[in-house]
Amino acid sequence: MDVDPFELERWFAAYEHEADVMLAESGVRSLPADRFDTDPGDLGYVIPTNGAPDVRETIAADYGRSADEVLCTVGTQEANFLAFQSLLSPGDHAVVVTPTYQSLHAVPDSICDVTRVPLNEPGWTLDVDAVADAMRPETELVVVNNPNNPTGRKHPEDAMRALYDVAADNDAYLLGDEVYRLLAEDPVPPVASMGEYGISTASLSKAYGLAGLRFGWLAGPAEVVEAAERWKDYTTISPSKFGQHVARQVLDGEEETLRSEALEHVRQNHEITAKWARSHGLDWPDPVGCNVFLRVPDGFVDSRAFCRTVVEDAGVVLAPGDCFSTGSESYDDYFRLGFGLPTDELREGLARVDDVL
Repeated sequence: MDVDPFELERWFAAYEHEADVMLAESGVRSLPADRFDTDPGDLGYVIPTNGAPDVRETIAADYGRSADEVLCTVGTQEANFLAFQSLLSPGDHAVVVTPTYQSLHAVPDSICDVTRVPLNEPGWTLDVDAVADAMRPETELVVVNNPNNPTGRKHPEDAMRALYDVAADNDAYLLGDEVYRLLAEDPVPPVASMGEYGISTASLSKAYGLAGLRFGWLAGPAEVVEAAERWKDYTTISPSKFGQHVARQVLDGEEETLRSEALEHVRQNHEITAKWARSHGLDWPDPVGCNVFLRVPDGFVDSRAFCRTVVEDAGVVLAPGDCFSTGSESYDDYFRLGFGLPTDELREGLARVDDVL
């Protein structure tokens, strides 16, 4: 298996640990562990290893599916990886909507031929016709994340259902990475609820501020879940016992409270960041969630030059748009800013970038 370096993670590895403010974080501020009962008992494997039946049943209800159509994973990253390994083989073809989180196109690209279909700038709208034009007889999978990372664009329900129909009409699955779905005030129905060709992956990481749990899931048709479970035997075997213990508390009683708190936090930070961007003449695309893709300010050669200057001069990490470029599309004129962090840290980080600008 030959896979490209994960550019965003390599950027973080180079700069994140010595910086003062992380303005490239893509999720909501982390919650303290003492918010929950943190004693899961004996630290053995989760049995059954696909996740406790009651947890899978609770998750499945959001998708109109059964517990047997859910696989609990170590974060959304593993859920996506298992889906790709299960559904794709050499000689197959996949279509991926970009820009997006690199693993959503790089991992399929390590297995088979991939066509990347870009969102339409400047509004980052989904071109369903372009996806339809990219389909081939050997296409097995279409991949989209919604709301989109890095742009913050939420594709509306009619576009997502049209995209599902394109995949289903071609006997291909549609995988929706939906880690930011519940950060929308009015979430689009999940892909896994749209029909037999729909697959959803998600986690408690981004929308709830629980990234350290490493608890996610894959929901979809039984044959896909079963194939992914066979692959999981070769990766992490079972989800985290600690992660599942806290996940049960979230899903069985705290979910609405935690989501409401996260939405209020993001709403406040959204206004602060929008005001800051406009003060520098940067177009504000009104993103959903806690990421925004902004144009690199005048005076900098490209996204890495800008972000390198900011981290070296101000101790603030931003994400260069170049980390989201593909072989055919360049996003070097943009940078991703995450505004989900604690509000005082957000204000400090923006003030430091002010000094650079």
